[in-house]
Amino acid sequence: MSNKDAYVEKLKAKLDKWSAELDKLEAEAQIATADAKVQYQESIQGLREKVDEAQQTLANIRQANESAWEGLKDGAENAWAALKSSFEKAKTEFKKGYKEGMEE
Repeated sequence: MSNKDAYVEKLKAKLDKWSAELDKLEAEAQIATADAKVQYQESIQGLREKVDEAQQTLANIRQANESAWEGLKDGAENAWAALKSSFEKAKTEFKKGYKEGMEE
């Protein structure tokens, strides 16, 4: 397996994990109060857009030849870091909102 193939597999695994987490967040949003649901849906939409961008980045890397994919790697790392940060922030907000909703 080439370095590129290994890198693509690593990114795909991360993307699959985040997609599963996004599905969980969407399920949690369905049981939220009406006000919280609107906020959750906005967060989820932003995450969906970032996941779509990450999927496009992954597709670009897959299509790049062996020498060109290295140039895409830095951009991919930045995109993945932003996506990870967004997911962590959203999960924290969801947990906080869910706990507050349970206390009401």
